[in-house]
Amino acid sequence: MKKVSCATYEGLDAKTVHVESTLTKGLPSFSVIGMTSLSINESKERVKSALLSNEFKFPPKRITLSLSPSDLKKDGSHFDLSIALMIALNTSEDDFSDWFVFGELGLDGTVKENHQLYPLLLSLANQGILKKAIVPFVSLDKLSKIPNVEFYGVKSLKEAIEILKTQESAKPNVSESSFTAPSYILDQKYYVNTKYDDDFIDVKGQTIAKRAALISACGFHNILLEGSPGCGKSMIAQRIRYILPPLNKSEILDIAKLDSLEGKEPEFKPLRNFCSPHHTSSSASIFGGGSHKAKIGEVGLANGGILFFDELPHFSKSVLEALREPLQDARIKISRVNSKVEYPADFLFIGAMNPCPCGNLLDESKECRCNELEISKYKNRLSDPFLDRIDLSVTMQSVSIDDKSTSSSKDMHQKVIDVHHIIKKRGQKNFTAKLNDKDIEKFCIMSDEAKATLDKATMNFSLSFRSIKKIQKVSRTIADIDNLEIIDKSHILEALSYRRR
Repeated sequence: MKKVSCATYEGLDAKTVHVESTLTKGLPSFSVIGMTSLSINESKERVKSALLSNEFKFPPKRITLSLSPSDLKKDGSHFDLSIALMIALNTSEDDFSDWFVFGELGLDGTVKENHQLYPLLLSLANQGILKKAIVPFVSLDKLSKIPNVEFYGVKSLKEAIEILKTQESAKPNVSESSFTAPSYILDQKYYVNTKYDDDFIDVKGQTIAKRAALISACGFHNILLEGSPGCGKSMIAQRIRYILPPLNKSEILDIAKLDSLEGKEPEFKPLRNFCSPHHTSSSASIFGGGSHKAKIGEVGLANGGILFFDELPHFSKSVLEALREPLQDARIKISRVNSKVEYPADFLFIGAMNPCPCGNLLDESKECRCNELEISKYKNRLSDPFLDRIDLSVTMQSVSIDDKSTSSSKDMHQKVIDVHHIIKKRGQKNFTAKLNDKDIEKFCIMSDEAKATLDKATMNFSLSFRSIKKIQKVSRTIADIDNLEIIDKSHILEALSYRRR
């Protein structure tokens, strides 16, 4: 029995599939077993034609191909090449178990690429599973960006057979990492974005909002921006992306995989994703779904990056309430009759809203046209449990002709990098906003005066347990920006000032 490896998707991650073959005595037949999809069953005809076109004679035996594990559903035409190789090389005495093989076969034996191939290989490489693989030659330009993997490009079935027959002497087409030198090394190698397509220097005034944006970026704290139309809410939201903490190699590969799933060409840059669905988007497009095969939505695509909801109260009530789970658990679960999938959804949430339906409530030069009932109805679209998951809430100032530019993205990003150094040297594995209760007790050490201030605020404002924890985490980030080990009273007071009233 011979064996090579291939892969299929289970949720967001690729799972290894072992392709095994046996040729036994019996009536001549050709079958593929192991919860295969229609595309794999159709591969039998492509494989037959490809083998016969390349002077291979089918033996008068019972040919059985098994794709294991048998309880994992397999899908995709990229299994063609591995199936054909297991039939063609069944009598060989060599061991092929270390090889991954991917490729769709033409009827004449040419090897073609498949749209699933790129994200599959990215996922396997990120998991540290993939070391060497036979792939379509036409895919090498894209695959060369995946580091630490030996790729052997083939144009035809004959070339693939030759590589496995001479595997000791075969040389890879791509074997070097495409990653440039890291910006710095702490517990891992980290890469820093240095190009600011959208710069905070363009945002005039809004000192408080920019301060809150810095805190949000340093600790990955969810933030809500409220203000009149045109005051700069969307500008600030779009610029936060460029000052977020640096990425390690694994995170860059994760982002590249998400780009590929979304149909975009991965760039392998240390720049986090920015997803901004329109408020008319359906629940399935935001959270993912599908009757037979659950597909990833905007919440999953924003993993490791930013999910921005502009005109927040105009999103449907069902979407806003469903968002509470990924905001709390950093995961999204999709349950259907035919599939149950769980995606990571560890993102920074940014919301933007007007103060009232007409938007002029806080504007000093325009008159608000809304009555109290309309304003109340507009704001009540955001429930208290949803708002309780927001760390920072900022009411933005009206635009003034005297407003000046203050901080640039480069300066703000340097502060974020400095904080990243601090939390890594302190031993934090997660961003401050993502700390659990045990980590809060370990890392959020407060002075006696800070504790007294927080206790008094808890009594006066009837803070929930979640709110108290969020104030502690925001205070920890503010103290890190000031490069102080102990959280002081001033840090607690500033954190309280960002609490939505």
